[in-house]
Amino acid sequence: MPNAQNQKLRILGEGKETLLLGNGFGTNQYAWDKVHPSLTPKYRVVLFDTIGSGKTDPALYSPIRYSNLFAYAEDLIQLIDESGIGPVTYIGHSVSGMIGLLASNRRPELFKKLVFIGASPRYLNDENYIGGFNQEALNQLYAAMETNFFTWTAGFAPIVMENKNNPDLARSFEATLREIRPDIALSVAKTIFQSDHRQDLPHCKHDVLIIQSASDIAVPTDVGRYLEKNLSNGKYVQIESEGHFPHISAPNLVLKAMDGFI
Repeated sequence: MPNAQNQKLRILGEGKETLLLGNGFGTNQYAWDKVHPSLTPKYRVVLFDTIGSGKTDPALYSPIRYSNLFAYAEDLIQLIDESGIGPVTYIGHSVSGMIGLLASNRRPELFKKLVFIGASPRYLNDENYIGGFNQEALNQLYAAMETNFFTWTAGFAPIVMENKNNPDLARSFEATLREIRPDIALSVAKTIFQSDHRQDLPHCKHDVLIIQSASDIAVPTDVGRYLEKNLSNGKYVQIESEGHFPHISAPNLVLKAMDGFI
């Protein structure tokens, strides 16, 4: 299993309370660069890259081990244990939200609170559940990634980033997507989009803040409402941002939503 050093751990600030920030698919720890400067005066902020993203060694990635999110949760637990930073308030974007949930269910003493930003327990639609995708759409996405990964990134980035008036945001996301080895990106995408962790939600005993963009093609607002309903201590907050990356496109709104919770 990878250690904290392999995950490029960075610790900023010297506050007594620790915030641990987890990145979503296609980004890395630098996705938080517009958020952490407002947090470090008060908190100790810990940043890392999930295996397979950022500058982590591709050799550490195993498609067998990381065929489910529990492996990432194990990495997260190991990171907290090895670095001695717990208990933490964990802030997870997208897939890292569920990674934090699974880790906190297994080792609740390592966590104080959880913050989800654009998180989803299941991306596929199901009976009486709107996840945002059907299997045919996902199969087409996988095929496009496999056929020509770099062409796919050019089309995918602006769709999920939105914010058409600021195209630099999409270009920046496209650049971090392209840092990932194509076969790893495809494998990670399948793990994420085929996951279903709805059954794990009721086991969470921590307070959870659910931050949701008003417009997010990857995670509809129905998902945020579902999380609130199925978490015993969930609080849903919808912010007037667009796209799947509000911590990048609307950091002030994310910080405002977290104020008073963390």
